[in-house]
Amino acid sequence: MPESNSVKRMFAGIANKYDRANHILSGFVDFYWRNVLLKHAKLLNPKIVADLATGSGDVAICLKKGLQEHTIVNGYDFCEPMLIEARDKAKASLDTANILFRFGDCLDLPIDDNSVDLITISFGFRNLEDRKLGLQEFKRILKPGGQLMILEFTQPYPWFAPIYYKYLQNVLPKIAKIVTGNSDAYDYLAESIQEFPNKNELKIEIEEQGFLEVDFHPLTLSIVALHKATKPNL
Repeated sequence: MPESNSVKRMFAGIANKYDRANHILSGFVDFYWRNVLLKHAKLLNPKIVADLATGSGDVAICLKKGLQEHTIVNGYDFCEPMLIEARDKAKASLDTANILFRFGDCLDLPIDDNSVDLITISFGFRNLEDRKLGLQEFKRILKPGGQLMILEFTQPYPWFAPIYYKYLQNVLPKIAKIVTGNSDAYDYLAESIQEFPNKNELKIEIEEQGFLEVDFHPLTLSIVALHKATKPNL
């Protein structure tokens, strides 16, 4: 699993170009992935949402715009330059009431026990230094019956895998270097995706930490999946 300080330094170095790189490198499909997450979140009508590894805040802002007006959305990240980008974006794009961006490490969150209705974490779970500890921390802060949603890169359908991995290894870092001036972060992206558990393996990891009703929804030729899980009622 990745080392936390290395991940923090890596994202700090690309924070001001992160959004543009994501849009271009995903072919702008990242908007669709966020909207799928929002669609599932709306079904829960949560009162308090914690968006973890929030990065530049795109998911948190999408949730704040799309959920009920009274919903409180807090974004947490351990990379301060990313949080600066998120706060600036929120000020420019919406009424910032009921949305805050705070420092928070996914392995040691500054959030009370049993206090959150919904946790979302998008494209950050594979960066955790200890996924088991992260899942335990997520379960701690969720209310009984609360839901966890993990939107993350995963292994593509087998027939598409050769094409996809060739893009990740040979094309994506070159485009990333043009867009951000830094290809190292995107070399890491390719490596981390290939080393990450597949959909069924991740489902088992989540279940092993005591979550119930764990399922997943493959998206875009299965290069991404939305995993959902529920904390048991006490």
